[in-house]
Amino acid sequence: MAVPQLREAPVSGEGTWVGLDVHARSVVGSAIDEFSGEVLTRRVGPRTEQIVEWVRSHPGPVMACYEAGPTGFGLARALAAAGICCEVVAPSKLERPAGDKVKTDRRDAERLARLLRIGELPGVRVPTEAEEAARDLVRAREDVRTDLMRARHRLSKLLLRQGLVWEATAWTGAHEQWLRGLRFDRRGVALAFDEALDAVFTVGARRDRLDAAIVEMAELEPLAGPVGRLGCLRGVSTLTAVGLCVEVADWHRFTGATIGAYLGLVPSEASSGARRVQGGITKTGNTHARRLLVEAAWHHRRPLRTSRERARRANGQPAVVRDRAEAGNRRLHQRWTRLDRRQKRPTISAVAIARELAGWCWSLAVLDGPTGLAG
Repeated sequence: MAVPQLREAPVSGEGTWVGLDVHARSVVGSAIDEFSGEVLTRRVGPRTEQIVEWVRSHPGPVMACYEAGPTGFGLARALAAAGICCEVVAPSKLERPAGDKVKTDRRDAERLARLLRIGELPGVRVPTEAEEAARDLVRAREDVRTDLMRARHRLSKLLLRQGLVWEATAWTGAHEQWLRGLRFDRRGVALAFDEALDAVFTVGARRDRLDAAIVEMAELEPLAGPVGRLGCLRGVSTLTAVGLCVEVADWHRFTGATIGAYLGLVPSEASSGARRVQGGITKTGNTHARRLLVEAAWHHRRPLRTSRERARRANGQPAVVRDRAEAGNRRLHQRWTRLDRRQKRPTISAVAIARELAGWCWSLAVLDGPTGLAG
């Protein structure tokens, strides 16, 4: 398929800047004619074809923008296919004056157009359709993980109200056998228990199906390369590596120093003059990727030993990848040890390790060539 040729952005004295306030059932567009300075605002139909047609009706070259949201990136791709430059804006980084107390779709669209015109809009990367499909699969698995945790909690609390507590490790084969053997005299309790237990098994089966689909997807390009390299790190299973790869998408956008900030793992700061105050981590960026890194960081607290599973994942990887991963594993465990020696709270240490682990993941993900050299 031919790559559409995007028109250049408007220059002084010509072209149009378009801001779109996009909702599921309504779209308001505001266009600034660079030649005349006229601002035209119009309510456009919600269908993508209608929006593209209205944007193309303005004097070119045209530059459009809209805020990222639940409507996705289909509009940006359609505008790009029509040869129109489109910027998708990060809503969390849009500043609003404290005195601005009136918010309407028309004002929002016009504000986007004016900020686009002066180059003050922080954009986000538009994923490809394949990347978005992989991300949807991984996020569906994340939703099922949450559903399973809630279903298990409901079941355990129901049993707790009946005075039944499993003393050993929960959700193992022995625990499942114990659950299946429970019987209750009162019909209401028996029905509630059966429904709660069935919910746990049903959601667990959904999770297993999604896990199998993700593992199958991880064996195909373009995920196979970076997922295989990331799997050489401790705590980074195939599911974790796939989750990080689909959420970050293009690792080459970052460096080892910037990936932590993108994932919200750097300390917040409120400094003025000679006063410098740092707080907790910013927690900006991708929540799912940040959680995966923090969970993986806990694995580096234990002594560094040979792992059969990690050796299996590293099998077939170039020597330079294995060496770098082993250096990262040693470094992260040594840092855990130093933080424990300084009596840091384990939760704080885990975040610090996760921040550095993000850098090690980046260094492995960008080793594109078969020789381990960055492409």
